[in-house]
Amino acid sequence: MIADVKKTADQKMKKSLEALKNDLSKVRTGRAHAGLLDHVMVDYYGTPTAVPQVANVTLLDARTIGVTPWEKKMASAIEKAIRDSDLGLNPSSMGDTVRVPMPALTEERRKDLIKVVHKEGENARVAIRNVRRDAIHQLKDLLKQKKVAEDEERRAQDDVQKLTDRYIADIDKALQAKEADLMAI
Repeated sequence: MIADVKKTADQKMKKSLEALKNDLSKVRTGRAHAGLLDHVMVDYYGTPTAVPQVANVTLLDARTIGVTPWEKKMASAIEKAIRDSDLGLNPSSMGDTVRVPMPALTEERRKDLIKVVHKEGENARVAIRNVRRDAIHQLKDLLKQKKVAEDEERRAQDDVQKLTDRYIADIDKALQAKEADLMAI
């Protein structure tokens, strides 16, 4: 029973850490990557659809993304959707391909992105603390139901706390790495 609680807490904390890493990968540095447009929605015949589902997204070079729509008339809608997104990108059409150049980051923009990164990190920390709270609550319920002894419950709480500390440290490492990546010119 205690092992199940700890295993569940570990799995949930791992998912929170993976979600953070996924979110951090979307915060752009000066380099282009195809996954940047995964969450940009384009109006596809009245249905909001992700850009990769209506076009081929490729890297033309290190600082340029190429978007080739499968239907030529979608090029202007894709260009508008990218321009209206909160990514701060300015796409341009070249025939049936939409080119999305990555602008060089200014010092001010880098600091704004670092604030976004820290906010994401704090959200991940809160998620991990919530998992810890739920796990400790489950352990206390087991104690109330007299399914475990007090000392077992106390040891399990200490283990859950150590697990929490380990994942918080992993979050801090991921944040430091992303911050260093953002500040690199």
